[in-house]
Amino acid sequence: QVRLVESGGGLVQAGGSLRLSCAVSGSTFSIRAFGWYRQAPGKQREWVAAIGRGGNGIYADSVKGRFTISRDNAKNTVYLQMNSLKPEDTAIYYCNSGTYYNGGYSPLDYWGRGTQVTVSS
Repeated sequence: QVRLVESGGGLVQAGGSLRLSCAVSGSTFSIRAFGWYRQAPGKQREWVAAIGRGGNGIYADSVKGRFTISRDNAKNTVYLQMNSLKPEDTAIYYCNSGTYYNGGYSPLDYWGRGTQVTVSS
């Protein structure tokens, strides 16, 4: 059983930065791939970024160049550094463990409870 716990959300002004963390337990962290998703009020959950076992990151077009996903295998933690935040980035951000492949990411049914990110204009 994989357990994921997100943290680091908060309220920030447009143009600011936040770093989200996802602490992972219950599984061999180093062999897993992970993704970040977000869900804004009234909208479907959307994929944001993913990282493979080797540390390669892929991104949705809406965040490319602003967000960076990374992992620390020693700390069993996945990060999402978010820069140049925009009001449209406001959402609950969720961490997921899934399958990473060339060009894409497929989520498995391992989700955290999410962390709220609010960007004011």
